[in-house]
Amino acid sequence: MVTAMLRPDLFSGFATHAGDALFDTSYASMLPQLARRLRDDFGGSYEAFLDYFRAARTPLLHPLDELLIEIYGYSAAYSSDADGSVHVPFDPSTGRLIPEVWERWLAWDPVRLAAQNGEALRSMRAIWIDAGRRDEYYLDLGASAFHQAVVGVGVNPEQVYFELFDGAHGAIEYRYSQAIEWLIRRLAVEVRR
Repeated sequence: MVTAMLRPDLFSGFATHAGDALFDTSYASMLPQLARRLRDDFGGSYEAFLDYFRAARTPLLHPLDELLIEIYGYSAAYSSDADGSVHVPFDPSTGRLIPEVWERWLAWDPVRLAAQNGEALRSMRAIWIDAGRRDEYYLDLGASAFHQAVVGVGVNPEQVYFELFDGAHGAIEYRYSQAIEWLIRRLAVEVRR
């Protein structure tokens, strides 16, 4: 979503399957449980968790460890400094959002970016948006919000495929071939003209 919006000179269509969007809903809801894990087991320190993770013979044994690594990776993408310093968007000892860091994350939210990149989205010949109705990360809500934002900036509804299918977040790879087939048909029509 983001790459296509920022580089419409390279992309004329894209598909998103349960893509990260609507960060206030999909990410913010995870942070309190992560803060508890950091507080209870690592003295409220992300660095202490990362030291444990690096040293563990078998990492990811705790159900929240994967999510802690995931949020750290997102932080590296959304809120790191030029020198490589990574800033997580919440206080690890309390779970409180850090507004200036959280705003850096929100700047990359596809729902917000859609409002800022209407011209790029209107130039797309095909946009496929889908997610499972039972997505554990609430990315079905993100897909709905992104769809509304896309249509809201004036993209022709005939150029957009949107579906909330019966499913969760995982095991949705079967959707890829459906999207590719639809994209090929939409983009091939333009090529023949």
